Amino acid sequence: MHLILWRHAEAAEGGDDLNRALTKRGRKQALRMGAWLAGRLPPDCRILVSPAVRTRQTAEALGLPHEVCPGIAPQATVDDLLAASGWPAGKGNVLLVGHQPALGELAAQLLCGEAAAWSLRKGSICWLKSRLREGQIQTLLRAVMPVELLP
Repeated sequence: MHLILWRHAEAAEGGDDLNRALTKRGRKQALRMGAWLAGRLPPDCRILVSPAVRTRQTAEALGLPHEVCPGIAPQATVDDLLAASGWPAGKGNVLLVGHQPALGELAAQLLCGEAAAWSLRKGSICWLKSRLREGQIQTLLRAVMPVELLP
């Protein structure tokens, strides 16, 4: 199972948290990462998006169908993200478009065995894969890509 964690791109400050939209810079970030992901995502990848405007706008940059998932809203926990994704034994592959701190904490937990205060930069992704090796589920780090490194 592939699990891709995508933090929403830069959003405007202030106002109602769920209604904050991407800034001009954020729209550019989303388009750059969306173009990078579009050519790499597994064909059966489910795209789950927080109900926040900024995450929906980030996901729209991919140009692929996605579904809004209330379980990964800004206040979501690591357990909420795990439940939404079905990690590690879920069928298929999942891209979660969500928020800090839960995305960073989830990446830390899956790679180190416990949640920690890791941070994903706005617009960046962390791509993980689960595999069964010698009877144990392992987590592989496939990529961490900050949007600043994309062409």
